[in-house]
Amino acid sequence: MTTAEEKSAISIDDLNSDFVEMVKRAGGPNIQSCYQCGTCSGSCPAGARTNFLVRGIIRKALLGLKEECLTAPELWYCTTCYTCTDRCPQDVTPTEVIKAIRNIAVAEGHMLEPHQKVAQKVLESGHAVPLDKDSWAKLRENVGLPSRPPNASTHPEAIEEVQKLAKKTGFDILVEDKPEDEE
Repeated sequence: MTTAEEKSAISIDDLNSDFVEMVKRAGGPNIQSCYQCGTCSGSCPAGARTNFLVRGIIRKALLGLKEECLTAPELWYCTTCYTCTDRCPQDVTPTEVIKAIRNIAVAEGHMLEPHQKVAQKVLESGHAVPLDKDSWAKLRENVGLPSRPPNASTHPEAIEEVQKLAKKTGFDILVEDKPEDEE
């Protein structure tokens, strides 16, 4: 016999009635059109391989469960393939809703460590996957390619521009390593 995982009841004190409006302003203006049909979750390639349910994140947002929504690790499982958006019968644009919620999460200090590390790499090198090792340069040369790919690694001025933009927008602060006592 299997048993359902027990979940605690939602407390009325946990609800944030302004959260839906925050999501709408951040880029998910059609979130309230969602009637929880499940088309988004049923067509999601990431959901087929993980516990990610687009519908679940949207439902949490609609209920005003801001903290649960912003701190859910599965919020970051979306690959932004737009399959859910293409198939949504209500034009909710679920991918945009997920991105809006992510933006709110980052602004409030919630980001998975791997995403933070990628963002830091972009700030350091202008590229999310820089070829830091000399062995990569040699391998590229051995197959007839330039030692460095035609990305920011060959254009230091581009890296400076990325860093300036990050500083101007405050993105550098959002993704910096914080001591655990600050989190």
